[in-house]
Amino acid sequence: MAKHIFVTGGVVSSLGKGLTCASIGMILEQRGLRVRLQKFDPYINVDPGTMSPYQHGEVYVLNDGSETDLDLGHYERFTHAPLTKDCNYTTGKIYLSVIQKEREGYYEGKTVQVIPHVTDEIKAAVGRLATDDVDVVIAEIGGTVGDIEGLPFLEAIRQFALDVGRENCLYIHLTLVPYLKAAAELKTKPTQHSVGALRQIGIQPDILICRTEVSISSDDKDKIALFCNVERKAVIEERDKQFSIYEVPLSLVEHGLDDILVKRLGLRAAPLDLSQWSEMVDRIMNPKHEVRIAVVGKYMKHRDSYKSVYESLDHAGIAHRARVLVVRVEAEEVSARGAEALLGGVDGILVPGGFGMRGIEGKIEAIRFARTNQIPFFGICLGMQCAVIEFARSILGLDEANSTEFDKTTDHPVIALMENQRSVQQLGGTMRLGAWPCMLAPDRLARRAYGAEQISERHRHRYEFNNEYRKAFEQHGLIATGTSADGVIVEIVELRNHPWFLAVQFHPEFQSKPTRAHPLFRDFVGAALQRRETSRA
Repeated sequence: MAKHIFVTGGVVSSLGKGLTCASIGMILEQRGLRVRLQKFDPYINVDPGTMSPYQHGEVYVLNDGSETDLDLGHYERFTHAPLTKDCNYTTGKIYLSVIQKEREGYYEGKTVQVIPHVTDEIKAAVGRLATDDVDVVIAEIGGTVGDIEGLPFLEAIRQFALDVGRENCLYIHLTLVPYLKAAAELKTKPTQHSVGALRQIGIQPDILICRTEVSISSDDKDKIALFCNVERKAVIEERDKQFSIYEVPLSLVEHGLDDILVKRLGLRAAPLDLSQWSEMVDRIMNPKHEVRIAVVGKYMKHRDSYKSVYESLDHAGIAHRARVLVVRVEAEEVSARGAEALLGGVDGILVPGGFGMRGIEGKIEAIRFARTNQIPFFGICLGMQCAVIEFARSILGLDEANSTEFDKTTDHPVIALMENQRSVQQLGGTMRLGAWPCMLAPDRLARRAYGAEQISERHRHRYEFNNEYRKAFEQHGLIATGTSADGVIVEIVELRNHPWFLAVQFHPEFQSKPTRAHPLFRDFVGAALQRRETSRA
């Protein structure tokens, strides 16, 4: 039967449980094991689809159209484990299922309670991934031990070990060992209290992964092991990484985590080979080139709002052995200060997705600056729509051109609501979501990048290019080079007579990996590097 690893967090949030789970998954895959990963989030939203990027960061979209937590992006970037709607559950999703069952009479008149009904629903969710073709299921429990909203999930994973046998379950607790500079010493007490809270719930962690700024001394490890009731070798130090998050798996292996997992769970595993991953990390640590890419967006104050975009740029840098220096530019600032002041000197400009009117004119001005100055440009989702609006205004002479998302009465709706979206009232889960096929025109940037006639990319949008204007655009040089399989939806536009100007309606950042950069990000960064080298010659 499948083995289960549960990862909890303590002391403070944002310690990197998702990154830890992804790293564990990668290590176990490299030892020949088949893994699945899932995330349990304790908030009441059914999914993050309607949440503000300032609150939650990006919404990560899966092939099946599920709108999920951004940690699932880590899972996909680090592993080959397939991800589906069963890989992300929230309190809202669990309770919605329980309430629907109650309304249908599933509980046969019983009083519906947190225990056993809610915890049974959580355990069922864990079990859905434990199929015959899976060796290990890794489940991340969101939040911090001590949070009241996380208690049903912790109780459920406590019960789960009783259901399947303690020998088939392993608990990892990720905790913080803070360093007090004034006292010049590490403090283990927060970790002791965190583990104590977990043990009061009935969960004894098998492994502690200790986040720290400085190395943990042997004496401190002994103290943590003694007071937290874990083996000394199971106290794993995880120091902050200097260069990249992709160093984390190598660090965990260095401290023997893979051997502990394999032995504790009785897994039949192959010898570990991280040579490819190590070579990739070496490319990050020892770049031969440098390139400056401006990302012009509206959620720049929250780094995780465009998490996958930043990671994809890094992946493209790895492919070219280049350090990508990201210049984060608030779109509203472009309107206030001008494009030249904020974008002068960059080697490439990227405008990512988003929703709402704020910052649109700044994005349009940034795109105009890229177009007129022959700077490589990459537009994603809303970035493509803004590129279409800019071209319509500047080249087609349609001064009032706009999207009906921003101006419902515009005389020139070059971007309009999709036909099948016009009757939609409910916000959550109702956009064009998930993976859809796209046909590529021959001898264009996109076709050369992908090296294929048909591709599949993930979407998250309600508005699209208005085909009534398609002929006019193409006559003036903005060409549709990628369309939906039926030829109706414009998926990619490219500008003639420009070094590299491409915009897409989909989200390519969701399918990039550090060991396999997405073709469009790779070629965009390659074009930016070429511009930089040419300008220096």
